[in-house]
Amino acid sequence: MGHGERRWRARRRRALWTGGELLVTVGVVLMLLVVHQLWWTNREAKQGAERKVEALEREWGGGGGAVDGSGGSGSGGGKGGSGTAGSAGSGRTAGAGGAGGAGGARTSYTTRVVASQAYAVLVIPRLGLRVPVAEGVSKPKVLNHGYVGHYPGTQQPGQAGNFALAGHRNTHGEPFRYLPRLRLGDPVEVETASATYTYVVDQVLPRTSARDSGVVRPVPRSVVKPSYGYREPGYYITLTTCTPEFTSRYRMVVWGKLVSTRPRA
Repeated sequence: MGHGERRWRARRRRALWTGGELLVTVGVVLMLLVVHQLWWTNREAKQGAERKVEALEREWGGGGGAVDGSGGSGSGGGKGGSGTAGSAGSGRTAGAGGAGGAGGARTSYTTRVVASQAYAVLVIPRLGLRVPVAEGVSKPKVLNHGYVGHYPGTQQPGQAGNFALAGHRNTHGEPFRYLPRLRLGDPVEVETASATYTYVVDQVLPRTSARDSGVVRPVPRSVVKPSYGYREPGYYITLTTCTPEFTSRYRMVVWGKLVSTRPRA
């Protein structure tokens, strides 16, 4: 074997070794990114969301109830899941007048709503979920914190119309990961400084387009699958998230109707 051939083989071995090291390094980096996305972001977002729920409850327990006020109105639009949308104006006060409980009495309360700030708590017993609700559906400002986001322009809890929410299905706390487990008749509660509003799951749209704006309108009805939704005004809640898991191609939608309002003592 000549000297030139030995040098060529040595260079080839070094190139193969270097290439192997690069592949291992890339693999480790990718693994760390996956761990960060699937575990670390969930851990951080869930802990942050739990702390925010505790902070809201302490604030409400300290006499943070709101005063009487009149309900507002608005129209919805936009897509569900973990996309982004415009934020509401800072410092807006939203009415929360809703249908009452037994006897059908109506009460009216106000809740101060500030863009990207948590102001309510969504409770879904079947899912063991207790998560803050913040104004807006921006990923970096709301959804990536593990919060559920309120679509600006849609109604507030207990108001006539559609109280529409979005949440991540995967990563960043993934509050809506198990949304498909909901069944008709399941309770969904929204706690605010002034009252607790109880809805019951009434319809489920397993999959629709991410651009199906009809699902968050005041009278929610899919424009892609018109057999899903409503034709009459009412007191609705809409929960939206991405589907299938680990994609954002489609949206899943859960609708509920308000059945009771319990003023906070």
